[in-house]
Parts: sequence; structure tokens; C-alpha cells
Amino acid sequence: MPAEPNLSLPWPEANPLPDAFFNRDALTVARDLLGKVVRHRVGDLWLSARIIETEAYYLDEKGSHASLGYTEKRKALFLDGGHIYMYYARGGDSLNFSAGGPGNAVLIKSGHPWMDRISGDDSLARMRQLNPAADGSERPLGKLCNGQTLLCRSMGLKVPDWDAQRFDPQRLFVDDIAEQPSLVIQAARLGIPHGRDEHLQYRFVDAAFANFCTRNPLRRGQVEGLDYHLLGTQDDSRR
Repeated sequence: MPAEPNLSLPWPEANPLPDAFFNRDALTVARDLLGKVVRHRVGDLWLSARIIETEAYYLDEKGSHASLGYTEKRKALFLDGGHIYMYYARGGDSLNFSAGGPGNAVLIKSGHPWMDRISGDDSLARMRQLNPAADGSERPLGKLCNGQTLLCRSMGLKVPDWDAQRFDPQRLFVDDIAEQPSLVIQAARLGIPHGRDEHLQYRFVDAAFANFCTRNPLRRGQVEGLDYHLLGTQDDSRR
């Protein structure tokens, strides 16, 4: 899906996802975001993370923030697809994008540091500086962004800066680098309280990065066809 033609690109080959990408069904957006790269400019550095885990949320199910009703804080969820919704989760920042239909959205659950000519060693060093281990040591590469709050911390994304905002190709956008997972895992979302539609399999994981997501859906004891489903590139998501 090509970028909007009138966008001012930060570099010639940048390919920001257009609003139309997000203004679709939340399950479709959640799955299609896998393999895309979140880019955030901090100072003169671009910090980048490949999206490896997402969760879809709908207005009409109890696990979503939108199901609690419209408030000024939740307004981004009720706006057109492509608005940024950020909130605090267990004391950390959390990144979400509105999808098609009022109250529907996608949570960026985990990422993996992305290195290329735009985001090199200096960018990675900055991410590690922003998100050290609990003892102050350098956090391993695979644990820099493996969780919604760790992702935001490593990328310098803050609720006051971005909640209810639109993407800005000069500061924050999702880059289509023409990468697509060959195998996707669909499973139940994490952290949904009992009785709030915790059984819905609205979580997607890039199988190649399953070891680096919030919780590996292929861990011992999980049963294919019951706890998770494996989707090829042409399979439909299960709702």
C-alpha cells in the first residue's frame, strides 16, 4: 500500500503507511502490521523497531478500553483509523493505533530492534540507554522491546507527546519495508481479566520472532488448534 502522495518524506525510500491502511478491520490491521517498522526520531537519531506482536480490540467486546465508553482520554479510539492512542500500563507507556470503526484499535504489543542505514549502531545504543536492565546493565537485544511498555521506553515514546496525535513522517510513523512474515501465530490476548472476553484470539505474533514476544505462544504445554492457530500468508484471521 503506497504512502500518501503529499507526505514530506524524511528520506527518499521511506514508505509511511497511509491512513487507509489503518482504516480497516482491526484484526486485519493487527495482522498486517507484523513486519512493519515503527520509526521515532529522538534528537538526530531515528529509533526503529520491527513489529512482531499485536493485539486487536473492538468496541463491542469487554476487553477493550473503548467498551468502557467515550471519554476525552479515549477520544483517539473513536476517531478515524490512523490516530495514535497512548495510555499508561502498569506505570509504563503503551502504543496503540485506531482502526476502522469507532472504538476499534490495535495495540503494539512487542517489537524487535531494527537496524539499517537509517537506524544504525548509534540508534541501538540510544535505545539501550533509554531502557537499561533493572541493575543498570545493558539489556540484551531481544529484550529491548519485548513488551508494550519496554517497546515505548526503548523508543522514547511518551503518552503526553503522542496520545490522540496523527503520524508525522518527520517524527513518528510506521514504515513499510516490504517485509511479510511467512508464518503468523494467532492466539488469545494477554492480561485480559476473567469475564472480559479473555478467550478471544485477537493476538498475532510473527512466528520467526516468537521467542522475543511478550509470552511465547509456542511454549511447552500449548496445543495447536486449541491455544493457538498457525496462519500462512494467505490464511484469513479467525474472529
